[in-house]
Amino acid sequence: MTNTADSQPTFTHQAELDTTGLYCPEPIMLMHNKVRDMQPGEILKVIATDPATTRDVPKFCSFLGHELISQQESDGQYLYFIRLG
Repeated sequence: MTNTADSQPTFTHQAELDTTGLYCPEPIMLMHNKVRDMQPGEILKVIATDPATTRDVPKFCSFLGHELISQQESDGQYLYFIRLG
């Protein structure tokens, strides 16, 4: 799911991970660590600046059974909301 900046939904999230300034593979490695501390059904908000996350985050979710409920990009910043499976 991709949303434009004009229609940014707000999700109640239980955890947030800011990977601003980090590049592949660091954002995904940090996501792995973060979801270990979370429960199924909780929502993780991820902030990134690495364009590779547009490919890596959906694959991360698909591979691990999480739901990517929102993916947004605005001015070089990427925002993801992930519901843990």
